[in-house]
Amino acid sequence: MSETAIEFTDVEKRYGDVRAVDAISFSIRKGELVTFLGPSGCGKTTSLRLIAGLELPTAGTVRIAGENVSTRAASERNVGMVFQSYALFPHMNVIDNVAYGPTIRGGAKKAAIERGREILTLLGLDGLEKRLPSELSGGQQQRVAVARAIVQQPDVLLFDEPLSNVDAKLRRRVREEIRDLQRRFNLTAVYVTHDQEEALAVSDRIVVMSQGKIAQIGTPQELYDRPSSRFVADFIGDANLIEGAVSQNAFTVEGLSLPLPQPAPDGPATISVRPERIALEKGDGVSKIRTATYLGSRYEYIVDTPFGTVLVSAPISLAPLDRGDTVKLGIAPGGFTVVEHA
Repeated sequence: MSETAIEFTDVEKRYGDVRAVDAISFSIRKGELVTFLGPSGCGKTTSLRLIAGLELPTAGTVRIAGENVSTRAASERNVGMVFQSYALFPHMNVIDNVAYGPTIRGGAKKAAIERGREILTLLGLDGLEKRLPSELSGGQQQRVAVARAIVQQPDVLLFDEPLSNVDAKLRRRVREEIRDLQRRFNLTAVYVTHDQEEALAVSDRIVVMSQGKIAQIGTPQELYDRPSSRFVADFIGDANLIEGAVSQNAFTVEGLSLPLPQPAPDGPATISVRPERIALEKGDGVSKIRTATYLGSRYEYIVDTPFGTVLVSAPISLAPLDRGDTVKLGIAPGGFTVVEHA
C-alpha cells in the first residue's frame, strides 16, 4: 500500500489570464502535517481548495490515497475541513454538529452519535454535548470543528487559517492542541497560514509559495537554517542578507571572511545570516551599535558595519550593550548559508 496520501503533478489553476497555481508538484505522506506558507496571493489557499475539491485544476493531476480525484467534486472526496470561522451550525448542539456529516451521507445517526461521543471525550469535550456553539469558548468551538471533521474518518484533514479567530494569548496553546490531535489520530493534515512562527511550530514540512509557484519545501529547520533563496530567507523569520563574493571556498566582504560549509563557485554572492547567529564583543571594533532594545527574553541590536546594517539578537544572559558602543562582530561556523550567486 502506498504511503503517499496526497500527490500533485504539474497542477495549474488559472482564472482567465491569472495563474493562481502555476504547475506545482509535490507529495504528502500519510500521517504527515504539511503547511502551505506564503504571502497573500501566493496560491496557498487555492492549493488547499484544490485538495478539498472546492476548486478543480485547469491542468495537471491531483491524487488522494492513490486515486485521481482531479475531476471529482468536494462531496466525492473523503476530505475533512476545518474552516477559519469553524462553520458550526448555531441552532444545533455539539453532538448534533459532530454527527451531522456521517448522518447526511446516509450513515446511521445512532452510530454517528456514539462515534461522536468517543471523539469528544478524546478531545476533552465530554459533558458539553448538549451545549450550543454560542455557549462554548473559541478554543472549544475549534475542537468541536475538528471532532466534526475527524468523525468522518477522512483521508485528509484540511486546516484553513485555523487560528485567525483565536485570541493571540491562546494561539500557542491551541496550535499545540492541533499538533497533539494530529499525532494522536495519525492524521494526514494540510494546514494553511501566513504566520511563519505558527508554521514552524506545527509542521513536519512546509511548502513555501510565491506567485503561484513552490519556492522551497522542507522541514522547519531546513527552511530556517538552509533557505534556498533570498525570498525564503527573508520570508521565514528575520534574516540579514549580506552581499559579498565567494573565492576559494570562503565568503568575503569588507572586514569579514567566512569559510563555506560546502563548496560553492567563485563570484559575487549573497549570504543569509540569522540575527541570533551573530556574536558581538564590545571593544575596538569597526562596527557600532545604532540602537539597543530590551525585549524581555532577549536583546535586539541594530548594528552599523562596514558592509551594511545588520540585526543582532542576543540572549538575556549576556551583558547588555548600549547605543554607540563599538563592537567586534563574528559569525559562528555554519551560522550562514549562501542564498544567491550572481
